[in-house]
Formats: sequence, C-alpha cells, structure tokens
Amino acid sequence: MEAEVVDFRVPVESNKTVLVWDIPPTHGEAHIHAQLHAVFSSFGPVYLLKVSPNAPLHPPGFYALIKFFSAAHAAAAQRITDGRPLLDDLPLKVKLSSKQTPHFLSGSSRVLSHAHCLELANHVLGFNGWTSDIITLKKLTNEEEGEEEEGGGAGQRRLKFGCVLQLRFPHHGQTSRGAAVLADCFTCTGPDVFLQRCCRLQRLVREKALVQAFSSVLLILLGNGKVMVEVKQTPDQFLADDTEGVLQVNEFSWTEGPADEEEADDAEWALTVS
Repeated sequence: MEAEVVDFRVPVESNKTVLVWDIPPTHGEAHIHAQLHAVFSSFGPVYLLKVSPNAPLHPPGFYALIKFFSAAHAAAAQRITDGRPLLDDLPLKVKLSSKQTPHFLSGSSRVLSHAHCLELANHVLGFNGWTSDIITLKKLTNEEEGEEEEGGGAGQRRLKFGCVLQLRFPHHGQTSRGAAVLADCFTCTGPDVFLQRCCRLQRLVREKALVQAFSSVLLILLGNGKVMVEVKQTPDQFLADDTEGVLQVNEFSWTEGPADEEEADDAEWALTVS
C-alpha cells in the first residue's frame, strides 16, 4: 500500500506545485481565484493559490500557481484537470511544476503559520480528529502592571507570557506538546492599552505553542484514503513536570509589524516562476 508523509511545514517540493496556463481575461483575478480554489481544493488541502496576469509580451490573460501539501493530491489534480473546461467551458493547460527546489530551501522549509496548521489538521483529520489543551499559560513579568523597561521613558512597559500546550489525537493514541515565550515592549498610555496588549500577547503565545506542537506531528496518508498520525521524537520533547524549565529557555521575541507569511510566500512565488 502506497503512503505519503505530510508534515506541518511549508511545502517547497516541485511535485507538490501545479501550474495553470491559458486562463482567458474574461474575469478578474478574484473571480478566477475563487473558481480555481473550488476546483483544486476538492483534491486535497491547498497551501497556496496565486493568480497573476500574463507577462506584457504574452497574450492577455492569467496564469495560476497552486501548492498542495501532498504530492499525491497535486498529481491527481493535474491528471484530472489538464485539458478540461475549468473556466467558461474553456480547456486549460495544467502541469506539474518542473522548477527545481533551491538548495537552500530543500529540507529546511519553515513551519506553517497558525492558520495553515488549523486548516491542514481540520482538512485531513476532521474537526473532531484532534484537540488542544493548555497545560500552562502564565505571565513571566515581575510586576502586576508590567515591568518598566530599563532605560526607557515614562510609560514604557514590558510584558512576557509563557505557554505550554498539548495536542491530542484521540483516534490515533498520540500526543504532542509545544511551548513558547513571547515578550512585548510598548508605551502604555492607559489601563485599556495595557489590557489590550495582555490579551493580544496571550493569544499570540498560545498560537506559537500550538504551531510548535504541530511541528512534531507527521500525517501519513495511505493509498486507501485512511490517515495515520505519528509524533517525531526530538531532543526537546518534555514532560508536564518540565514546564518551568521549558518556559525559562524557550523564548521568542515579538515586535510590532513583523514580516508576515504572505510576504515570504511572495518571495517564494518569485523564485518558483522566474
């Protein structure tokens, strides 16, 4: 029985990428995106779908890039849709990407975002196929109102929260834990601002811990349509009794306006189609 292992990392392999050509300029990019997503997401969870206009020297129209998490899903989508009327009853060219994965991306792709982790897990396992439980969520700053930043001006505050979270996969008898610590420095102009920052940082640290927990999870897609779940054993695996030590050393910084994953996707998109 054939099987494919899918992890919670950004797919970079060319055999997971499908290219669509000869899309007529009858509709705008948003309409084309919605139509293609409806078609290709029926084959499996889609990490990325981008629609772009043809180059100036080419006939008017569009092309699209679709990234799947699974190479098997990408191959099935290409085989079944190539030459079929997908938009306005016009046949489109659908091919697997022949672009080689850059050496600096091969085997070192970054972990998925929180939203993509949820999307992949829900699509493959179902909404009842996994649960998450917070083991610890605590404030790590010393003062109740937040630490005053050393050398900072009046109203400068520093918040730090730590979270340890556990994933459970009840149908597979597997669990995975993740931990994160996030810090935020800001100018506090009132209690409402401080409360908003607390709530936001708590949400972000929970999401970061969930992403780390998913990073150890492997989804094994079997040829008969069934799914198995395995958890990688890594040196940083820890038990519930270890949470204090984990929170002390497992720290991430967070600042206003970080580069989001869509910007990274744009760079990867340029690498793929250039």
